[in-house]
Amino acid sequence: MKKKFLALVGVLAMAVSGPALAQAGWPSKDIRFVNGFPPGGTSDIIGRVLAEQLTKQLGRSVVVDNKAGASGMIAAAETAKSAPDGHTILLASMAMMTVLPQMVKTSIDVDKDLVTIGNVASVYNILVVGRDTPYKSWQDVQAAAKAHPEKVTCATVGSGSSQQLSCALFMALTGTKLTQVPYRGGAPAIIDMVGGRVDLMWGNMPEFMGQIRGGGLRPIGYGADSASPLLPEVPVISKTGLKDFVIHNWFGVVAPAGMSPELVKRWNEEIAKAVAAPEVKQKFADNGLQIVTGSKEEFDKDIAADRLKWGKIIKDFDIKPEN
Repeated sequence: MKKKFLALVGVLAMAVSGPALAQAGWPSKDIRFVNGFPPGGTSDIIGRVLAEQLTKQLGRSVVVDNKAGASGMIAAAETAKSAPDGHTILLASMAMMTVLPQMVKTSIDVDKDLVTIGNVASVYNILVVGRDTPYKSWQDVQAAAKAHPEKVTCATVGSGSSQQLSCALFMALTGTKLTQVPYRGGAPAIIDMVGGRVDLMWGNMPEFMGQIRGGGLRPIGYGADSASPLLPEVPVISKTGLKDFVIHNWFGVVAPAGMSPELVKRWNEEIAKAVAAPEVKQKFADNGLQIVTGSKEEFDKDIAADRLKWGKIIKDFDIKPEN
């Protein structure tokens, strides 16, 4: 009987040892949360809010590490070469995972060098102008751009970004030509818009809200399929003449390839728990962010669907990185 009991104990131990050993003592040190854009933008807001909450949950500091450049691919490459031990994660953008691989030769293969964990948030695109510009609507921008090709300036934040695609798509749909002015991130672009050095910008609502509330920027168009709960008075572009202009940007979490399925599942659970926290929900809502959660498999389906969507737009409108 003693031998049978010991054998049974051994079988049970083997059954649970994989997941248990994979998570034993994790996290054993501070977490590095890599971010591909400078402080002040939408991704930085999401990253810091999540980092604060995850620090509370995990009992270890979750430290945001901004590695700006190449539309987020510098951060992606930095993450890919990190140990897949669950102590390095990356806040990935829609452009990084779906657009850039179809437009440029990237330094890594996002499918092979990274592992997806889960989606976090989605934000719709909004058109803002400097407070001293004469534009009151997207139709005013169209008229000015047709009357004076390339005179209207549009801030963008890198090849393949939602900001760059929005500007290019607007030109394709309206038959206009704007001069794109590239920046390394949303924050420096906003500074120049407030200072009157560039006319307008499409981008993620959260990074504009401070200046909108303070009067430094004026919103003149919303790139969704319905009005914004935060700014219901702003005209919806797709409902006022450009029906195909619906652009939203999501942000999810990925990690270095090779991370164990148990750690991927644990991270997915921790992130879902974090965005469900009342303070996180409130901060996201205040910044125009919509919480998006689900399994790794659901996140993978979202990525695949957006690759098809953006691939068609890139092809149909001949959108190229240098535009």
